[in-house]
Amino acid sequence: MSHTIEKLSRLYESWCGVSPVSVTKLPGSGSYRSYYRILGVKEPPVIGVHNDDVRENIAFISFTNHFSLAGIPVPQVLAEEPEKRIYLLSDLGDVTLYQLLTEKRSLDNPFPAEILEIYKKVLAWLPVFQVKAGQGLDYSVCYPRAAFDMQSMMWDLNYFKYYFLKLAKIPFDEQLLEDDFLHFTAFLMEVDQDFFMFRDFQSRNIMVLNGEPWFIDYQGGRKGALQYDIASLLTDGKADIPVQVRKELLVFYMDQLEQVIPLDREKFLNYYHGFSLIRILQALGAYGFRGYYENKPHFLRSIPFALRNLRYMREHNEIGFGLKSLTEVIDRMIENPAFHHGPTGTSTLTVTIQSFSYKKTIPVDANGNGGGFVFDCRALPNPGRFEEYNQFTGKDQPVVDFLRKEPSVDEFIHHTFALVDQSVKNYTERGFMNLMVAFGCTGGQHRSVYCAEELARYLLERNQVTVLLRHLEQQ
Repeated sequence: MSHTIEKLSRLYESWCGVSPVSVTKLPGSGSYRSYYRILGVKEPPVIGVHNDDVRENIAFISFTNHFSLAGIPVPQVLAEEPEKRIYLLSDLGDVTLYQLLTEKRSLDNPFPAEILEIYKKVLAWLPVFQVKAGQGLDYSVCYPRAAFDMQSMMWDLNYFKYYFLKLAKIPFDEQLLEDDFLHFTAFLMEVDQDFFMFRDFQSRNIMVLNGEPWFIDYQGGRKGALQYDIASLLTDGKADIPVQVRKELLVFYMDQLEQVIPLDREKFLNYYHGFSLIRILQALGAYGFRGYYENKPHFLRSIPFALRNLRYMREHNEIGFGLKSLTEVIDRMIENPAFHHGPTGTSTLTVTIQSFSYKKTIPVDANGNGGGFVFDCRALPNPGRFEEYNQFTGKDQPVVDFLRKEPSVDEFIHHTFALVDQSVKNYTERGFMNLMVAFGCTGGQHRSVYCAEELARYLLERNQVTVLLRHLEQQ
């Protein structure tokens, strides 16, 4: 047992009085924090967090306690160690808004009505975060700065310059670009900055539980402008929100905001375009750092989405502000053929995930590779043995709850994740196009369906591949 798991186990026991049944590390994300799902005998699952950045933890815990008291849907802090390197949170499940959008959208319906309604629920909460809950917040714990001020903006712009422009080999005049950065930040600082700014308000930081949004990862929050967070959500690259939907959601947000404070919409929109631009540039810096510098190529697949947003802004005169050098750099970026491939281009690996019944036959790889994985789920606890689960499948919540509480299922799932991860990495590096993964159980209704759904969700969240999911006994 690792040192972290031992510490989490002791903290869990001190919180509820009994040792956990299992502590399982969850898939990594873009941060350096590590997350664990902890299962107990009677208590609901909880999330254990380890992070050596104590100041970041203090900010998150302080904000969480404040928001919880304000009635905002955030996880509850259940326990924390005195050193504040580990803590326990209530478990909000595994479904992010981004995952739900990815699962529900299709070529014919890229933004379904049910997703639009969830986004509106999200935006109904945003002014509460920014205005109401921002009052009385302890901004002294903000990390690394208490406000999104000119210094913070210059950090983001230089992040873009050094980790995207330089590593992507986009030519620029350093002095002229620096002059534009100073001019641009001075313009952005003209707007009122006295609101809570979530900082990373995007679809991967919003959980969806029973159709309602819950908010996470606001530890970078600070004082800032209202426009930044709504720009973050609507220009969220991989979410790829259609232009008309963005316009509808922006109007909806302003309607909600106007119920809280007076609003000059024309002035708000003028600065909104500027904060959209700085957010997109910051995101490109993150993609460059993770992709080029840390050699995590799946982050580079987000670049075409960000450039598509910049192209739209250029074509609709939303990049002004007298930024001649920056505009020239943006033109070089959006016209660069190296970035023209999209998320469904020829370089993307497609993982076909299927559930099946061993009473029938093992699925054949239709792509002709003759490889992939077939996982036998019949050794797992079977909800099909109980009459109350007969009318359900592995996609239904009663079956999901039954299987999630079984440590052997959790262990099986994470072993499959590790094996598939290894092949995904190798296949991607070698330019392969297809990988098949099949899960089988007796009837193809419960265990295999659940495991296929979990793997699909995991791969979609990591943004490395295109996923095709098929349940052969439910077609």
